[in-house]
Amino acid sequence: MGTKGIIRRIDPVGRIVIPMEIRRALDIKRGDPMEIVVEGEKLTLRKFQDNCVFCGSTRGLVEFKNRYICSNCKKKIIQL
Repeated sequence: MGTKGIIRRIDPVGRIVIPMEIRRALDIKRGDPMEIVVEGEKLTLRKFQDNCVFCGSTRGLVEFKNRYICSNCKKKIIQL
């Protein structure tokens, strides 16, 4: 995937199709939850992850650079 992006039109009911090559690259499968984030005039669509990227925990999560980190891993990173 280059920096130019891929253009898709919104259908009559407001849907867009995420191209297969993007879904494969991001490991997005049918039924995966997707998160839609609005920041000013920017719309971000990302695969929803509700667990720590390091240990897989689902408790005490904080978001950092579009990823989730649990409080235990956060403490360990701070100690480094």
